[in-house]
Amino acid sequence: MSSTDVRNEAEDSGPSGYAAARLRLLTEGARSGPPRRAALAELTDEWLTGLFAAGAEGMRGVSLIAVGGYGRGELSPRSDLDLLLLHDGGDSKAVAALADRIWYPVWDLGLALDHSVRTPAEARKTAGEDLKVQLGLLDARHIAGDLGLTAALRTSVLADWRNQAPKRLPELQELSVERAERQGELQYLLEPDLKEARGGLRDATILRAVAASWLADAPREGLDDARRRLLDVRDALHLSTGRATDRLALQEQDQVAAELGLLDADTLLRQVYEAARVISYASDVTWREVGRVLRARAVRPRLRAMLGGGAKPTAERSPLAEGVVEQDGEVVLARAARPDRDSVLPLRAAAAAAQAGLPLSLHAVRRMAAGARPLPTPWPAEAREQLVTLLGSGRPTVEVWEALEAEGLITHFLPDWERVRCRPQRNAVHIWTVDRHLIETAVRASEFTRRVHRPDLLLVAALLHDIGKGWPGDHSVAGEIIVKDVAARIGFDRDDVAVLSTLVRHHLLLVDTATRRDLEDPATVRSVAEAVGSQGTLELLHALTEADALATGPAAWSSWRGSLVADLVKRVGAVLAGDDPDEPEAAAPTAEQERLAIEAIATGSPVLSLRAQTEPPTEEQPSGDPEPLGVELLIAVPDQPGVLPAVAGVLAMHRLTVRTAELRALDLPDGVEGSVLLLNWRVAAEYGSLPQAARLRADLVRALDGSLDIAGRLAERDAAYPRRRGVVAPPPRVTVHPAASRLATVIEVRAQDAPGLLFRIGRALEDASVRVRSAHVSTPGANAVDAFYVTGPEGAPLPGDEAAAVARKLEETLRG
Repeated sequence: MSSTDVRNEAEDSGPSGYAAARLRLLTEGARSGPPRRAALAELTDEWLTGLFAAGAEGMRGVSLIAVGGYGRGELSPRSDLDLLLLHDGGDSKAVAALADRIWYPVWDLGLALDHSVRTPAEARKTAGEDLKVQLGLLDARHIAGDLGLTAALRTSVLADWRNQAPKRLPELQELSVERAERQGELQYLLEPDLKEARGGLRDATILRAVAASWLADAPREGLDDARRRLLDVRDALHLSTGRATDRLALQEQDQVAAELGLLDADTLLRQVYEAARVISYASDVTWREVGRVLRARAVRPRLRAMLGGGAKPTAERSPLAEGVVEQDGEVVLARAARPDRDSVLPLRAAAAAAQAGLPLSLHAVRRMAAGARPLPTPWPAEAREQLVTLLGSGRPTVEVWEALEAEGLITHFLPDWERVRCRPQRNAVHIWTVDRHLIETAVRASEFTRRVHRPDLLLVAALLHDIGKGWPGDHSVAGEIIVKDVAARIGFDRDDVAVLSTLVRHHLLLVDTATRRDLEDPATVRSVAEAVGSQGTLELLHALTEADALATGPAAWSSWRGSLVADLVKRVGAVLAGDDPDEPEAAAPTAEQERLAIEAIATGSPVLSLRAQTEPPTEEQPSGDPEPLGVELLIAVPDQPGVLPAVAGVLAMHRLTVRTAELRALDLPDGVEGSVLLLNWRVAAEYGSLPQAARLRADLVRALDGSLDIAGRLAERDAAYPRRRGVVAPPPRVTVHPAASRLATVIEVRAQDAPGLLFRIGRALEDASVRVRSAHVSTPGANAVDAFYVTGPEGAPLPGDEAAAVARKLEETLRG
């Protein structure tokens, strides 16, 4: 059906004809994108013109105007109709009757309507009081009625906007900043608001308004295409959900991607992020220019008075580096700079800007991008040094890097960067895309450069540690291969390349081992020492581990994790220094442990104590209250079956999160008969305060004697909470690590975290007749990664086939 046919159907059949034509238009897949939005706006114009004509017969001095997105002719499937009925103040009853003739048919069709009835004076007054109204009127478009009335309003509103711009633009910028703080940055959100988040459609509209003020204009290259992409995604979102929503929820992304003909949800998000990045960068540049112009306007009259009113002041230029100067709060190129002859100039300018804490001017970046020459392989020493200087500049690095990124200079120097650009990370722990996470890691690593002997290697490893995430398979393995090539091209020698590749290959080794393995087991420490190889690499890996975790998000690092990693580093450092850890002897019980054990034998029931653990002051944080590491829970229980699931179940009932868990049989003093299991766990309250020790003990007694139905209680609590739609979690996976310990068999469980998970694991292991020597629990985001050191009843590691059978049975239980 052609556009003419659609319009004729709407005109011939009234509201029902418009509804049918509208539905037909929205279901024509071939007309998606800008053509469909324009056709829908045109179709709606025709319908509303008919409604207006029928109700305004004989009336003068009245017009119907589209404002906002409808005024721009960009009507999405579920967009509001933003309409203004403008009149010259004549017959108010006739105007009210006309408004009813238009508004009610719109409502009857179930269309959202944002409407107003005003005189030109009222419209201007309201615009002067409400920025949203003023922005909408800047896009006013005549639909029907008195064209002269509409044209006069447009002219006056635009003149008002330009006259008031010096006052209103700072107000608009402040509102934009507040909105960004509430909604976040579109280019990093897993469930972004396409309109309100920073870099979204609202910001694209604001850039049009700034341009209309004549004070500044946004960089145009790529901006219209970015806006079109976001509008296309919103159209698909409206059609796939049937709702007027701007939030791209996780559960809708696959369907939206299919609607747009994209491969998958990740491809969709990457396109959204790229569009948002263009709009965000354009906003940064534009607001910076607005500030510069307003400052110049404020200063110019005073300067002219000082100069006698004739001479035009010249902006000062302060040299920063060869070919690079500061001018008017920005970093620009010197007049003699030749980007086409100086291949290091972009890196030198970027490093100088970051060191000075100043932005790179748009003109300078574009000039360097247009004339950029490829660096020789390997890079000259100056280029490598300038890259390291840029990475070590701290927080200003981010803005400078984004400026280089916007004009393609990052991939010019580092072609492998293209695969991680705007790549989403579907993990609740990560708050950034892969590329931004890498820059954030470098920013964090710059704080640790005084802790290492080779800060250059630390900073480059921080930049490249996740570079393998753009390739299939284990990103650490892929990254190691990529970094060997990149580091050699950058100009590092063979030994440094080996260190960098080791850092990238094992950047998760320390935190994974510290939180998931038994550090008392010599095999654990030796395996890390063998992987790291040297004290210098260990020092770098320790700093990289902390920088990586801090740059991931608040859930990825804590004092508890830091203390475990530091303990592991200390042990590995001793091995690398020549010490050989002996097989551990059973540690002598402390006085507290011995007291609890004797009491447990005497009473024949479990006894426990709760004690807060804190981190002592450090050189970096020498004063203030010690930071809590959690609560140490000591439990002594007469040896009996079912201890692990009973304790884990009681803790789950009381909403206590288990961070580490160790179980062992305790040697009692001479003269004391009986066998006692000692459980030394570190726990934290999920929320609220810790329960009283007496309540925990009472429930534990009931759990061990079978009078407390833990499984039933946990099931009731789970059923009481509504299930939320979201991403379907991958199935649990249970694996055996036969070489991880000579003292026990290590069984690792990876599963979606849920209340009572440790209880279910403990009960399954108990049913398999294995003994848990220790447990190491880690919960990054929504994923639990728990390692259990288990033995047979006699205390020896399990044979291979038996260990595999236990793992299979445990996995089946968790999947069931």
